Amino acid sequence: MQSTQPRFVSLLTKATLALVLAGGRGSRLMHLTQWRAKPAVPFGGKFRIIDFPLSNCINSGIRRVGVITQYKAHSLIRHLQRGWSFLHGEFGEEIELMPASQRIEESWYRGTADAVYQNLDIIRAHRPEYVLVLAGDHIYKMDYGKMLVDHVSTKADVTIGAVEVPIADAVGLGTMTVDSHGRVVSFAEKSPTPAPLPDAPDRTLASMGIYVFGAEFLYEALARTLSPDTTHDFGRDLIPALVASDKVVAHRFAHSAVGTRPGHRPYWRDVGTVDAYWEANIDLISVLPSLNLYDASWPIWTYQEQVPPAKFVLDQEGRRGTAIDSLVSGGAIVSGSSVRRSLLFTSVRAHSYSDIEDSVILPNVTIGRHCRLRRVVVDKLCEVPERTIVGEDAEADARRFYRTDRGITVITPEMLGQQVHHAG
Repeated sequence: MQSTQPRFVSLLTKATLALVLAGGRGSRLMHLTQWRAKPAVPFGGKFRIIDFPLSNCINSGIRRVGVITQYKAHSLIRHLQRGWSFLHGEFGEEIELMPASQRIEESWYRGTADAVYQNLDIIRAHRPEYVLVLAGDHIYKMDYGKMLVDHVSTKADVTIGAVEVPIADAVGLGTMTVDSHGRVVSFAEKSPTPAPLPDAPDRTLASMGIYVFGAEFLYEALARTLSPDTTHDFGRDLIPALVASDKVVAHRFAHSAVGTRPGHRPYWRDVGTVDAYWEANIDLISVLPSLNLYDASWPIWTYQEQVPPAKFVLDQEGRRGTAIDSLVSGGAIVSGSSVRRSLLFTSVRAHSYSDIEDSVILPNVTIGRHCRLRRVVVDKLCEVPERTIVGEDAEADARRFYRTDRGITVITPEMLGQQVHHAG
């Protein structure tokens, strides 16, 4: 007999409305989120962070998506309008922007749960059977259809996406313990002492910021649990309250991760710090990176700028345009400079006699002659002056730019005295 599961999954995804929480500032990314929301931060040479959860929705068959925005959302909204307007509204498909608009109360979103609560009238108008709540600021590939199947099969009130992470990396995440049936028995947001896994004492079970609710249950739960004295947040308020009173089940990411390489753990990254952001980008340069961007069966969709191919010019001793163990995006020109173990985004210009190593260079950056850049993140639109040297003198770098304890230096236009953003 032919399996009915694909048909079952497609019915579930069609009955689901996804809500991407994209309003956060992401303050731990420091200057990279000074002028943009964290989900709008460029990633991987040509993408933005929000492209990953949105692509997971499209590839999973979920074609009704609301993106909830608040903090400095202009570049995010522009990206969504340019790159995510290909869905067909006449077929009930759309990516709908839900900016903070004081629909219910005269206040901005006070937390992630409040962001959903203040859009309940819009959510109800879609008449979904299920609501999938997603964080808009994580990097991973996941088939949400499998999580929906788990939610229905276990008769859960809430299903939480859960991933195993080292305890050392879990302090800033929600963590949980589960029983032998996968039911969540405790949940703590940003606990200083996350509970270890029984079979792996150096690891814990962390929330991915992904939740599945039955729509009617979600409406009732928000009204029941968000009292005035709470922070109106899923991880801090709603989920712990529901664990105590309702059936909350953990869905293991390993069951629905897409494109996991043999011998690798399923790829999920919270690129919430400068160090984590640099590391995740640099990892893509590996011969076999943990995140496979070349998987045609699960593409990452984005806005495609119309730019020419990358170009490498000049072939003289000491002035040769080369890139080794690197990713170089379209529109980039490496002119008589050397690039090693680095990631160059769209339309980067690297001029003669410069050396760039272990660096992440965001779009539309110009690097002058005779520069030496090592372990840097250069923000969009920077014009790096000739003979700039970064990565060789920690004290000098910290005086001019932002430098992490692990030695990653962030350079923005404002740090270079270039006012490409103007308030007011």
